[in-house]
Amino acid sequence: MIALDDTDRAILRELTHDAGQGAGALGRVVGLSQPATWRRIKRLTEAGVIAGKRLDLDLEALGLGVTVFLGVKLALRGRTALGDVERALAAIPEVQTVEHVLGLYDYRLRVVARDIADFERILRRRIMTLPGVGEVEANVLLSEERLGGPIG
Repeated sequence: MIALDDTDRAILRELTHDAGQGAGALGRVVGLSQPATWRRIKRLTEAGVIAGKRLDLDLEALGLGVTVFLGVKLALRGRTALGDVERALAAIPEVQTVEHVLGLYDYRLRVVARDIADFERILRRRIMTLPGVGEVEANVLLSEERLGGPIG
């Protein structure tokens, strides 16, 4: 665990909004020189606080206008290897995330599709045909607001 000061938190907040900005531009926002900002980013990365950078794609521009959160409950508990289920789900190109969760469902998926008909095809032909998949519950994303996260 690394101790974070207010400047570290400001850097992390800015990077969550735009991870691609350079140390010079970032330094101007948080009140540091480019080399001092770079050293802090390097320290945060080496400590594992910054685990990587992520590219957000415009799904609509890619022709993927529907996002569905899918709750998946396994049909045969203990008979299906979880690792096999996770690998099979992750191999479906339209599945963006596979989260093993505790609660009503065993997995929570984020699935993208061109439209509802395309999602139905993905559900019927790719997800429901996997061994061990039982019940599913779909929630269609209406809107999304990205928040900065727990950096106070």
